[in-house]
Amino acid sequence: MTTKTDINYEESEIQLANFSKALSHPARIRIVRFLLHRKTCFAGDISKVIPLGNSTISEHLRILKSAQIIQGEVEAPHIRYCICKENKKRIDKFLKILEL
Repeated sequence: MTTKTDINYEESEIQLANFSKALSHPARIRIVRFLLHRKTCFAGDISKVIPLGNSTISEHLRILKSAQIIQGEVEAPHIRYCICKENKKRIDKFLKILEL
């Protein structure tokens, strides 16, 4: 019997799975769509279009960051978010496949 640990997955397969998992919540899809139409924004800007609590939005941002879909730069006392520059083409391709 083959288990997950017995298979050598390609990096692209792992990244696709991470993107899929990170985008498995409608709020995270909305955040990504919002950021795709802006160069950058702050978490407060996101909370204006997604009526969720700050801690909930922060958790969604953390998940998107860990999947390398978005990135954040500290501009004390806030963090400015944008789509991850290194993965922009992959993210665009992934979202096109999903027709988002």
